[in-house]
Amino acid sequence: MASRIISLLFSLVASFAIVQIAIAGDPDIVSDFIIPPNMSAVDGNFFTFTGIRALVGAPEPTTFKVTKASLAEFPALNGQSVSTAVLEFPADSVNPPHTHPRSAELLFLLDGSLQVGFVDTTNKLFTQTLQAGDMFVFPKGLVHFQYNVDAKNSAVAVSAFGSANAGTVSLPNTVFATGIDDNILAKSFKTDVATIQAIKAGLAPKP
Repeated sequence: MASRIISLLFSLVASFAIVQIAIAGDPDIVSDFIIPPNMSAVDGNFFTFTGIRALVGAPEPTTFKVTKASLAEFPALNGQSVSTAVLEFPADSVNPPHTHPRSAELLFLLDGSLQVGFVDTTNKLFTQTLQAGDMFVFPKGLVHFQYNVDAKNSAVAVSAFGSANAGTVSLPNTVFATGIDDNILAKSFKTDVATIQAIKAGLAPKP
């Protein structure tokens, strides 16, 4: 467990060191940093994010989990064109197909193995099986996924983004959980309404 924690901390530092290769999606600012309107002055605490401490020594999650350090969680990132996230994959779990409209994603696999891939604008699929220590870049705005195919062991990755607010558009939720008419979806996917309703039911929050 101690080595896993040390590796996690190292990967966070490494991700920030290499985030410059990610495609930035934020406008340049004309000051060193941006202070929120409700603050008149800041100190070192403003530039410190402690939200990932909760992962140190914590039990592994039972479902896929993302812990973010983006603009919403860490206001000091405003204007800095960087953010990060820790991705925890229990055995046989998936981060479903999604996109980040404002940034590329640079993933560093800390522990375990992952099957990853993305689809370009010509509908060509690029896949790879990553081992601990590997990195993979998902180009800006393209549909991509990560899957821990291992049925027994978990995986942990850290992703770096070239935007303080990369955004996430989850395809399953965007298509099937936002109120698009069942008939439109049935025609679009060349299936019937009953199948669409079954998919929606599967995506509904569990009580």
